[in-house]
Amino acid sequence: VNNFELQLLNAVYMAFACAQVGFLVHDIGHRQVFRTTRKTNINGLVAGNVLLGESWSWWVDKHNRHHGHPNQLDTDPDIAIPLLAFTEEEARNRRGFPRFMVKYQAYFVLPLELLAWFTFLIFSIRFLIERKAKHPVVEVLLMALHYVLYFGLLLSRLSIGQMILFFIIHRALLGLYLGSVAAPNHKGMLVLEKDSPIGFLRQQVLTSRNVKAHPLTDFWYGGLNYQIEHHLFPTMPRNRLKEAQHIVKAYCKQHSIPYHETGVLQSYREILGYLNEVSASLR
Repeated sequence: VNNFELQLLNAVYMAFACAQVGFLVHDIGHRQVFRTTRKTNINGLVAGNVLLGESWSWWVDKHNRHHGHPNQLDTDPDIAIPLLAFTEEEARNRRGFPRFMVKYQAYFVLPLELLAWFTFLIFSIRFLIERKAKHPVVEVLLMALHYVLYFGLLLSRLSIGQMILFFIIHRALLGLYLGSVAAPNHKGMLVLEKDSPIGFLRQQVLTSRNVKAHPLTDFWYGGLNYQIEHHLFPTMPRNRLKEAQHIVKAYCKQHSIPYHETGVLQSYREILGYLNEVSASLR
């Protein structure tokens, strides 16, 4: 259609659709989908580099390090965020503009998610430039193909100004959606020192938060609302996590391991309350 306002609804829909592709990238990266390494890598490159325009190998590297050390200082890349602080010591050590952001981080954390896609692109480019990927040239070419197809499609229907607005809305809402799904997983949960002697089981359970199961949340979160089960069994396909939850909850209760599960709104109350408390000393 030639109605630009209706095309902007497409931007909103594409944000939602691309997030679903992002969940598939996540599942493929955990080897939940294909049996062989070859099929896993090929489909990961197609979904990550071609469909989303980000580096597949960068994401797998980052996410594997997160799974190995969730919420562990200096080892979990997901809490190494300059504009946020997850301990009072981190907050006090911030200087300049990051210190201002951390001071009011409870108000900025969700708006910052609007920029999540841009930071993913920057990290992807840096990862490929530093030649940390196995096939950096292939990944660069596949990412370039994404943007040629993406902007070519938009320019075939929109003016340059309209294309820019469409692009901003699409990518900002994509970042907000993915960030809102990722935030409840670990933010506001136990944060560990780098040399913490905690074992695998307790670290994965105590640093993770589940969002209560419901057909809508299971779909909206791409199965990541079963975060505890996912961290214990990362290669388990998402459609089996609900069954695993009954076993894991019973096991944790039997061994007196706190198992945290809450609703969607309560998860954000906990996150924002924790971030506000961590930065209180700066105010």
